[in-house]
Amino acid sequence: MSSINPKTYESAPSTHVAFIGMGVMGYPMAGHLATAGHAVTVYNRSPAKAQAWVAEFAKSKAPKSAPTPREAAAGADIVFCCVGNDEDLRSVIFGADGALAGMKAGAILVDHTTASADVAREIYAAAKNLGIPFIDAPVSGGQGGAQNGLLTVMCGGDESVFDCVKPVAMAFSRAFTLMGASGAGQLTKMVNQICIAGLVQGLSEAIAFGQKAGLDMNLVLDVIGKGAAQSWQMDNRGKTMVADKFDFGFAVDWMRKDLGLVFDEAKRNGAVLPVTMLVDQFYGDVQKLGGKRWDTSSLIKRLR
Repeated sequence: MSSINPKTYESAPSTHVAFIGMGVMGYPMAGHLATAGHAVTVYNRSPAKAQAWVAEFAKSKAPKSAPTPREAAAGADIVFCCVGNDEDLRSVIFGADGALAGMKAGAILVDHTTASADVAREIYAAAKNLGIPFIDAPVSGGQGGAQNGLLTVMCGGDESVFDCVKPVAMAFSRAFTLMGASGAGQLTKMVNQICIAGLVQGLSEAIAFGQKAGLDMNLVLDVIGKGAAQSWQMDNRGKTMVADKFDFGFAVDWMRKDLGLVFDEAKRNGAVLPVTMLVDQFYGDVQKLGGKRWDTSSLIKRLR
């Protein structure tokens, strides 16, 4: 079965692109680029995944894998990246085998990793010195959004560069929006994660309360989902939480990594985040229950 679901693509001229990072997000994102008619070269730290991607998309426009980020980026007009954290990002961008070493002047580097605003600004400055524009572009929508080509992408960088990237990136996006200067994409993703943390905890408490009260919680969710309590989390995770199912992509470990970035930034800007800090501790409880790889809706497990 394909890792992507069919999508009607926005028109964009065929472009030579590279994609670095074949994880649960990068693999289908690169697949949508290939299916949209772009020539895609991929790199992954473990080569087998990159080779599997090439085999899956063999019918697209000359898909290839490369042994290093530098070789993947060579000749590409746009280099996309989606890895784990700041250090992973530095390891594939900088150095003799990093993407910047292989990119031609004028090519564009786009990073979809959820990382710090500091590393985004660091890469922006380093790339600019080489004549390479950079966009930080973290995504929301999870594995399902990547597979369906319906990610929400929050971008930081220069408007003229953003305008060049958007028609290509719409292959895997439903919204691709410039939020401000370099780092603004990462800061927007932090706002997104703060919202999710509070929403999931509230939904967890509500479902646990209703179950203890003896209510039919699937019926309750159908009813209150038509009113002011409605949210994406309720629509997409409410009934799976009732069913005690937590294998829907974005893992607790990843959420705690993202919240760590939030807290680091809050120390710098003075933001007060009492609820978010408490929910982060609750996610720590879930990890102790063995839920490191459960999805974020597993907060309810500690209430049962």
